[in-house]
Amino acid sequence: MSGLAGTAECLAGALTLGGIGALASRNTEVIQKWRTWMVSAPLAAGCLWLGAPGAALLAAGLGVTAALEYGRLAKLTAADSVLLAVVAAALPLVAWRAPADLGRALAGALLAAALVPVLGGDVAGGFRRAAAGAFGAVWLAALSGLVLLRAAALPLIFAVAVADVGAWCAGRLLGGPALSPLSPAKRWSGVAGGALAAVAALAAVAALGGGGGWAAVFTPAHLAAVIVGPPLGDLLESMVKRGAGAKDAGRWLPGFGGLLDRVDSLLVTLALAVIL
Repeated sequence: MSGLAGTAECLAGALTLGGIGALASRNTEVIQKWRTWMVSAPLAAGCLWLGAPGAALLAAGLGVTAALEYGRLAKLTAADSVLLAVVAAALPLVAWRAPADLGRALAGALLAAALVPVLGGDVAGGFRRAAAGAFGAVWLAALSGLVLLRAAALPLIFAVAVADVGAWCAGRLLGGPALSPLSPAKRWSGVAGGALAAVAALAAVAALGGGGGWAAVFTPAHLAAVIVGPPLGDLLESMVKRGAGAKDAGRWLPGFGGLLDRVDSLLVTLALAVIL
């Protein structure tokens, strides 16, 4: 697990500097976010330190929680939400125990998402439920990347977290044109700041040997994932929330709202890293 040591050093340093900055800002929301990271970051790192079993457990737990939040946002029925939660928990386990079967498992999940409203005879909302369920299954399937990417998973998590901070700071300080009507508060300057922060984070991890060093972490695929994934993931969740008329996916995670509000950037980043 020596490869994780470098990432852990970067993570500890970032949490320390982030804490100093958060307390100095005297911004309640920023301090809440830092406190949440103080709990969640070591928990995620500890699970990944256990290898594939820990990564699968972490991905399954995140998947079930995110599936229930998404079910509420998409106004799915209880049966749809339960099915999506089962899928979100099962896919990481398949990625761990039988990765060659992951594609077939996802195809089966998409078929099940369509069959539930069909078998229920839902004439009025069946198509919408099937489409929303299939989208949710594909979206949350990205969490299997925590298992498939192995030692590179934690560096990517770290880079995405740093990218979010960099984007927030650059957007607030520099302003400029809005990124999209889906998220009017986000700025193109924030996209640039987040990209620079993410690349710097990956470089720092690679320099310390985290995740296997330069050859394993600082790759074109990973760079593309951490540059494109965070803003695209944020816009994707904003689209879902605006469609639901909701500000946040939940209210239980201090400083963020819900789990989907925290992992939206990570989901697209993991998907891109696996695909590329």
